[in-house]
Amino acid sequence: MLKKRVMFTLLYDRGSFMLSRNFTLQKVGNLRWLQKNYNFSQVAFSIDELVILDVSRGERDFENYCETVKALTEGCFAPITAGGGVRDVEQARKLLQSGADKVILNSAIAGCPTVIQKIAEDFGRQCIVASVDVKMIDGVPVILTENGTKQQDISLTEWLEKVVSLPVGELYLNSVDRDGTGQGYDLDLLECLPKEMKIPLILAGGAGKAHHLSEGLEDKRVDAVTTAHLFNFVGDGLIKAREYLLAKKMDLAVWDREQALAMKNIFIQ
Repeated sequence: MLKKRVMFTLLYDRGSFMLSRNFTLQKVGNLRWLQKNYNFSQVAFSIDELVILDVSRGERDFENYCETVKALTEGCFAPITAGGGVRDVEQARKLLQSGADKVILNSAIAGCPTVIQKIAEDFGRQCIVASVDVKMIDGVPVILTENGTKQQDISLTEWLEKVVSLPVGELYLNSVDRDGTGQGYDLDLLECLPKEMKIPLILAGGAGKAHHLSEGLEDKRVDAVTTAHLFNFVGDGLIKAREYLLAKKMDLAVWDREQALAMKNIFIQ
């Protein structure tokens, strides 16, 4: 049985990293700021994967984004998933060549699903993460695409069934209502999952404290949890969060940090 995972999501907007609350963005700092406050060669021992999402409003600078992904992969032991606005196989290829291990797709599910098939054929379905953003409107869960600006006229249950039928390796389920609130995950969304989930589920949107991560992981339907809350987990926040989860006997991987660092130094030399 696979271990559960804790992930960290970075939100990128044309050279800056952002905080998001209900999909409204606030600039935090550039790559230099991020590297100063989040040394991912160290943080990688506290997370199982890193997600980097290009949430740029308006025209994207894809080349600069790829360079940023490449910079963040240096010294980072954790696997990296990258995406945001990916529309074709060549963009996916470029992200993978920039150091990403997986590509995350959202709007392409609605706009160009054949691209998902082509990416799977070229690189394998295991490297595709399907992202679904959900917002409650009049008490009904509604799927949003295009950075939350477009609604899909289909029920969440039907949409998720469609997604898991595609050649994808994982599902990233994100609550727009809980996004950036630090109030915990919307576990009610899990009731809309297909009865037979054949791919791992990553739960996103709402984590602001370590016990929120624990609440998500304790649900048997959840394989991984992620947070994009930069300030709540700054400094040693991610380290302490993992220590908290391990103390609660969460089924997480445990690494020998000192040995891994020693191996890294030998490799660099």
